[in-house]
Amino acid sequence: MRAVTLSPSPPGPPVPASVDVVLPCLDEAAALPWVLDRVPPGWRALVVDNGSTDDSDRIARELGATVVHEERRGFGAACHAGLTAATADIVCFCDCDASLDPAELVPFVHEIRTGAADLVLGRRRPQTRDAWPLHARTGNLALSRLLRRRTGLRLRDLGPLRAARRVELLALELTDRRSGYPLQMVVRAADAGWRITEHDVPYAPRTGASKVTGTWRGTWQAVRDMSRVLQEPKAPAEVAS
Repeated sequence: MRAVTLSPSPPGPPVPASVDVVLPCLDEAAALPWVLDRVPPGWRALVVDNGSTDDSDRIARELGATVVHEERRGFGAACHAGLTAATADIVCFCDCDASLDPAELVPFVHEIRTGAADLVLGRRRPQTRDAWPLHARTGNLALSRLLRRRTGLRLRDLGPLRAARRVELLALELTDRRSGYPLQMVVRAADAGWRITEHDVPYAPRTGASKVTGTWRGTWQAVRDMSRVLQEPKAPAEVAS
């Protein structure tokens, strides 16, 4: 298995990772080995355990990941805990259920490093019919249209695979701690004048049951969370800049 953290170089302090990958985790023991094996060499995997009961934290630690514990339940809570624990200049986000490949983030990071974009998003392309259920695709399409109306951005997806610079992300002062976190990041980045791009990435059936969009009810709750984000007033230009 490829290393997911850099080993200390004695004598002296550990060499910092060039990129931190935040992996929000809730009972993902079955998916962790594959996900962590796909994290590029030299990058640090930050597994944010959000109350798992299947030893996900122990498995992640044994596989070389840095484990962060976030007691407050919620996808946004886990993501933000990972962001605040990160130390690398560039921070990536990826689901921890094996539906997305962390290795796909390599060109995202290159685009950030070269200054071609400020926020890079993965546009999910289902590999099988079951990878992205109809109710989840329907909710995503509706939100994409609302986002276009709110910001002018012509994005086709609001997927979790993304990359940006850590300091700039923290400056967005994201407040949502539920399902609206990914959308709030995009909305506030757009208000601040960020250059936002998206690229196709393979999307496979997740390992285990979805905690959010696995049912119509879960999808509706996520859409409701995100709709609240879209109702936020646009930040004044002087604040955004």
